[in-house]
Amino acid sequence: MDHLLIAPIVVPMLAGAAMILVGDRSRTVVLALGLLSTAALVVLAIVLLGLAQEPVVRIYRLGNWPALFGIVLVLDRLTALMLTLAAVLGFSAFLFAICRWHRAGAHFHPLFQFQLMGLNGAFLTGDLFNLFVFFEVMLAASYGMALHGSGVARVRAGLHYIVINLVASLLFLIGASVVYGIAGTLNMADLAARMRSVAVEDRGLLETGLGILGIAFLTKAAMWPLGFWLPPTYAAATTPAAAILSILSKVGIYAVLRVWLLLFGDEAGASAGFGGTWLLLGGLATIAFGSIAVLATQNLPRLAGASVMVSSGTLLAAIGTGQVAVTGGALFYLTSSVLAIGAFFLLIELVERGREVGADVLAVTREAFGTGEEDEESPEHEEVGVAIPGTVAILGVTFMACALLLAGLPPLSGFLAKFAILAPLLTYGDGGVPATTWALMVALILSGLASLIAMLRVGIDVFWASPAPRVPRIALLEIASVSLLLVLCAALTAGAGPAMEYMQAAARALHAPGDYLNGVLAVPTTLPGGGG
Repeated sequence: MDHLLIAPIVVPMLAGAAMILVGDRSRTVVLALGLLSTAALVVLAIVLLGLAQEPVVRIYRLGNWPALFGIVLVLDRLTALMLTLAAVLGFSAFLFAICRWHRAGAHFHPLFQFQLMGLNGAFLTGDLFNLFVFFEVMLAASYGMALHGSGVARVRAGLHYIVINLVASLLFLIGASVVYGIAGTLNMADLAARMRSVAVEDRGLLETGLGILGIAFLTKAAMWPLGFWLPPTYAAATTPAAAILSILSKVGIYAVLRVWLLLFGDEAGASAGFGGTWLLLGGLATIAFGSIAVLATQNLPRLAGASVMVSSGTLLAAIGTGQVAVTGGALFYLTSSVLAIGAFFLLIELVERGREVGADVLAVTREAFGTGEEDEESPEHEEVGVAIPGTVAILGVTFMACALLLAGLPPLSGFLAKFAILAPLLTYGDGGVPATTWALMVALILSGLASLIAMLRVGIDVFWASPAPRVPRIALLEIASVSLLLVLCAALTAGAGPAMEYMQAAARALHAPGDYLNGVLAVPTTLPGGGG
């Protein structure tokens, strides 16, 4: 069973390599490999999710080397959660892509597999150097995914995306180099164990290196003002590419959660809580910027991209509070938002299929200035009501579900997640509720209101004011991909109790990482070369 830990990396890697060898000679073989790989990842993720509920943190040492010298993969509750989200979102995006989008450009399927490989490796790795390696695998594939299908807008946004992430990768390398020069290790557990004993004269430089690392993570998490690249890039990408890219910002969130709580927890000595205030304030600023962007756009893909920023800001602000119960609520919110935003990205293409170019602008113009024509038909001869085809009705229901989830309205999982974040903060203690808690509560309420207004406005436009002139033709797999993610959101709502217990257990393990440190730093029973 221990070898299952490396399977989420090996399976997409082998599938992607095989797809490159097959090339364009047999599309059927490539599709079969992609389907088998993505389905296998879902099964593996579910199995690992079950294993992670045991109290023991599972460690996989490549070559059975000790953590100080070898590559270590670590499975705990947070890792298993992220692997499951990536697998489910990848499977849904793949099903959607095989209906038409995978033919829009070259090498879609290998890029998709390497994207999943990079994601899974980033979630599993136990040291900063290999986190950088898997970040680069993930980003290299995402460059191709962002540019997939060509087009002027896609190339322009994709080049901006590439430049920003190359700069972030450079900062990652600089930060990791500084940390290694001071601490002598890049293994996250070993680094956490050494934090208290760092010399006073070296602590400032070590915190500077970790701060540079944090900037790289926060750029990928799209924190304001580092996230200006996100809405145009995701809006320009093809539909399945945008759906799988939407989880990339959560890789930055994962890195912040993992590294910050390991290195700056209560056991970090003088560095305990370093940067927490900046995370909270940066998260609030990101929520404000994302909410303004949500209200400012009439474009559905940009609306989805702005929603990603709102979710990132909410998570960063919740993490910055430094409270265990709030972190548990943030993990619940992360799960709900990844599924809801992924479904929304897939739904957008179906909703806009068959609509006139510029229909949004025309609708706004009509609303503001009217049509300039009087309706002279008498009331007794007017048709009452509108005939709604079945396809449009299905799209309308799914759009409404996405709107409720993104706005965080009861009784769905988005509301439960926000409530789980705020409830522990409002019972802070005898000293009263801090001003930052009130600020976060106001930010969450107003961001939900902004999302609701924006979704209502766009929904009225799309389904009523300027509907498509013809009923769009939609494949069963396409609507099934969207429905799968929304059904999982409904399941998360119905099973909120057990799900929240899992999230709170994961949060407690993150804030008290003793089991993580002991598992990673334990000496293997048999060393390479026959040592004992």
